[in-house]
Amino acid sequence: MKHVNVNIKNAFIESNELEEYKELIISSHQRLHSGVDDYTGWVDYPLNHDKKEVQRIIKVAQQIRNQSEIFIVIGIGGSYLGARAAIEMLGSSFNNLLDKENRKAPQIFFAGHNISGTYHKELLEFVQDKEISICVISKSGNTMEPNIAFSVFKELLEKKYGSKSADHIFVVTDEKEGMLRQETTEKGYTSFAVPDDIGGRYSVLTPGGLLPIAVAGIDIEEMLKGAADGCMIYDNEDLSNPCCAYAAARNILYKRGKLLEIFESYEPKLQYVAEWLKQLFGESEGKEGKGIFPASLNLSTDLHSMGQYLQEGTSCFFETVLNIKRLDMDLKIPDTAIKPLRDKTMNDINKKAMEGVILAHIEDSIPNIMIDIPEISAYYFGQMVYFFEKSCALSGYLLGVFPFDQPGVEKYKRNMKELITNN
Repeated sequence: MKHVNVNIKNAFIESNELEEYKELIISSHQRLHSGVDDYTGWVDYPLNHDKKEVQRIIKVAQQIRNQSEIFIVIGIGGSYLGARAAIEMLGSSFNNLLDKENRKAPQIFFAGHNISGTYHKELLEFVQDKEISICVISKSGNTMEPNIAFSVFKELLEKKYGSKSADHIFVVTDEKEGMLRQETTEKGYTSFAVPDDIGGRYSVLTPGGLLPIAVAGIDIEEMLKGAADGCMIYDNEDLSNPCCAYAAARNILYKRGKLLEIFESYEPKLQYVAEWLKQLFGESEGKEGKGIFPASLNLSTDLHSMGQYLQEGTSCFFETVLNIKRLDMDLKIPDTAIKPLRDKTMNDINKKAMEGVILAHIEDSIPNIMIDIPEISAYYFGQMVYFFEKSCALSGYLLGVFPFDQPGVEKYKRNMKELITNN
């Protein structure tokens, strides 16, 4: 059976180095599946999720599609990155530019992921004369960025739809507590719950990710099936498990002084997958003075700005290439192109670019890890999400940190709130 897999043959790691992690991998895998740690509800979630709730998500998503030209997803960090990664990877790159008659889904925009007055003013002006629905995703409701955006677009909907505005507002929040849950109860918004035992960056396959993904017309049942199969495929607790091998390889390279991991893709549809990975790994591992710094590049585009550095710059990084094995869409290169390119397709050339870069880099002893994704589909997106979530959790354990909290971010939030309050 095809599955998301890892290839570390070009990472310059010897088998005896991997063997040294054998016992740690076993204990880390057992710990992850034991349930002793908080926020590990995602580990078995694809296998035991509420199927009735998934059907309700599909039904509500269809309601949103029927009534909306515009759908605005309000959230930040884990409350929007996973959904955006799925929508950008699996949807049309130009859906938002198509005429209403030719679109397969509403135009989908994101808000509350920054505090730019310019961005939100321009978005507000663009959507105000169209049929709109919004979805705010926030466990507490008081995270500053989405709270501001929600107030802005809620005001627009109340002016536009009056007493019917609640029909255009959808909420994913805590099941029982928080200001957003209280408002949802008072106003009668359609809502879904954020699972208590799943943190934001591990929540792609919960209602917070699934509702926007379903509105985009993506098959979330297939996505969950891919993740459920991933639960079984990546269940063994030894180095034959690709999650275990990837986690061990990352830690071996880290101990060698490879402090940066550059996620690279030759397919633009994976740009926001890399953005989600940056949060997943950065927030899970970056604590106690430890952690690999996650970065990303879109190739071949960024080869024309960063290729020189990758080849001959400081040796503080390793590369992790996200490789789509089979692409359904391609374009034959016209005969007017230069002679070596004729009779080939763009994907042919793209693959050769990837192979050429990897060869050049391993010749200069730059470690390369390859993550093979069989194809672009909802099924393999779900499996890929589970693969990276499990790999990240295991890698954090190997590193000696708790991968499911983020105590450091509270410091800047306190300072910011104090500055806002006192000025």
